[in-house]
Amino acid sequence: MESRRLADAPPPARRRQAQTSLPPPADDSSRTARELLLHSWPGRLFIIATAFKLIVSVLRLAGELPPFLRVINTAATIGLAFSVLFFVTRLVFLVQRRLLWRVRRKLILSYIFIGVVPTLLIAGFVTLSGWFIAGTVGAYLFRDGYDEVTEKVRLLAEAAALEISRSPKTTEETIERVQRNGSTSLRYPTLSLVFIPASATSPPVVSRGPWEHLKDRAGAPGVGPGPLPVVPDWVKKGADGFTGATPVMRTDPSHDPELVIRALVPAGQSKPVGWVIVDLPIDNILLNRLYETTGVKAGAIALASPSADGTVTGDVSETIQSSTGSRLSRFGTTVSWFDTYEWQSGRVVRASVALTYRVRDLFGRLADAQSVVVRGRKFADLFTIALVIVAVLFLIIELVALVMGVTLARSITSSVHELFMGTERVRQGDFTHRIKIGTDDQLGELAGSFNQMTGSIENLLQTAAEKKRLEEELRIARQIQMSLLPRGPLEMPGLAVTALCVPAREVGGDYYDFFPLGPGRLGVLIADVAGKGTSAALYMAELKGVMLTLSQIYQSPRQLMIEANRILASTLDSRSFITMTYAVFDLANSVMTYARAGHTPLIYRAGNGSSRAQVLIPNGMVLGLRIEGAELLFAELLEEKQIPLNTGDVIVFYTDGITEAMNPASDLFGDSRLGRLVEEHGHLESAELRERILREIEAFVGVADQHDDMTMILIKVTEVEAARVAV
Repeated sequence: MESRRLADAPPPARRRQAQTSLPPPADDSSRTARELLLHSWPGRLFIIATAFKLIVSVLRLAGELPPFLRVINTAATIGLAFSVLFFVTRLVFLVQRRLLWRVRRKLILSYIFIGVVPTLLIAGFVTLSGWFIAGTVGAYLFRDGYDEVTEKVRLLAEAAALEISRSPKTTEETIERVQRNGSTSLRYPTLSLVFIPASATSPPVVSRGPWEHLKDRAGAPGVGPGPLPVVPDWVKKGADGFTGATPVMRTDPSHDPELVIRALVPAGQSKPVGWVIVDLPIDNILLNRLYETTGVKAGAIALASPSADGTVTGDVSETIQSSTGSRLSRFGTTVSWFDTYEWQSGRVVRASVALTYRVRDLFGRLADAQSVVVRGRKFADLFTIALVIVAVLFLIIELVALVMGVTLARSITSSVHELFMGTERVRQGDFTHRIKIGTDDQLGELAGSFNQMTGSIENLLQTAAEKKRLEEELRIARQIQMSLLPRGPLEMPGLAVTALCVPAREVGGDYYDFFPLGPGRLGVLIADVAGKGTSAALYMAELKGVMLTLSQIYQSPRQLMIEANRILASTLDSRSFITMTYAVFDLANSVMTYARAGHTPLIYRAGNGSSRAQVLIPNGMVLGLRIEGAELLFAELLEEKQIPLNTGDVIVFYTDGITEAMNPASDLFGDSRLGRLVEEHGHLESAELRERILREIEAFVGVADQHDDMTMILIKVTEVEAARVAV
């Protein structure tokens, strides 16, 4: 038999440093500036580097320095910078220490950090949020106006295409009327329309409008009279036509391309007679109209992506800078992005437009949309006045809070100083010192508590010494309790026995024992006293004495438990009880007789070739209950069972600390998991099986604390026939 117990870990050793044997550190605040400069290596480095730099400066007046002097000069510069950084860092720490040593200064700084710094952060957050929201609203208003103009251009193209598809003969009148109405109603004199026939039988090309944006442009093929756009193949494939912006290249590649809002709609659905193209250049006229309707002024437009042949170029940052006259990070500037399409290839090109706005105008437009008037004034004006009042009140409150904080700091620090002096007296061993109580506030109560503390320090020291004595006694009690468990190997032919006992505290209530009952007979006991701690350990010692006597008198486990219950019921208190399992191994007859008194089940794995584990749970109630009729009920319920023993059989006795071990998620290890381990590894030696089970429990529990004692006995039948011969 091999037994494993939890050993007492010695307390950690306290590390001590001999302060008197160590030289003062280089950053000791008590050292003067002269000592730091002359007796520390950073100071010496500073002197040497400064002297060499002065010498090099004089030599440079005479001419060019040789290479080796330039290298040394560089090294001197690095050394000088390092030494200066050292002294600056030291100065910062010194100032911080002297500035923050007094509690009054700390409190004032804390008020500043609590009141002023959050105010600045809130102001910054509001400013940043306002900048982002204003920029987003400005970009949205511009894009909404731009989309509205684009939609109007598309509607003009659809109206002209619909009339031409109905009456191709009136193509010229339709184009002229739509162009005139569009330029008049939209107030865009640069609006241009053209009808491009789909075949020779279709009406001829009809163009109206200035078409100035296509004159003297690179890559602008003409159809009919003048430079008119053509219908590319990628547009012909779509049944709905095209609506969007397209860049028009200039002859001079150094100039940025000009953008045009273009709508192309087929005249006819299944087989169009032609296409209607409406162009509206994005020029100053259009941008001014958008400014009138949105309140957002657009600058120059830049293309951010090059085209396939590299002719479409543009620097967005330069465009924004030149158009806004200020950086984008300032209030009143933002940028909007939209897609354009190369007319010949259909490739998407991202375009950006720099926008400028006035926050007041944006807010006014949003407020006008609400149309709320309170007592003859707009709601937006009232809201602005309320914001100003709140901001002024907030500033006044912050100033008052700062003044009150400084005043409170002065009142607090005087009491803190008294406490500091009192602790110094106590540190020197003067427990008779008392602090004068001058106020009735919390600091006065603190001073009174300090006076009470100094009066009770000696009692606390005595209590600490008493606690240390009790801990030592508990350690000795644990050693004595562990000595009550079986020691040394158990020599029993035919059986391999191993055990494990790990108390949850210094002393525990789990108990196991082995009782030699004669040749080939062995009594095995495992018990668990209710509770933990000293009382459980004392009942465990009493149980050992009872079982040592009764095991030699009663051969039947049932009769033994009945007598043990009668004896223990008169000695245990009303809140205590004992669970127990007692088994007698008779190797001569190859049988195990056992009884269970409210204890955890037994796990049995037969060695006849079957690897399944059985859970043995005979009836029985706990021992030692001091209630009326408990003795008769105990004898009535207690059952005695027998199982035959064969070579390879494994029997596991255990307490609830094994199966109720919990992981951090409060999951239990469980009887089923223990049974599976016995099934899978029952072929191992008993000591190996015990270690396997223990490792599985430790892996399952992880970092969770042990909450109950863990005790386990593993018995493996090695050779039944050899045991009979030995008997």
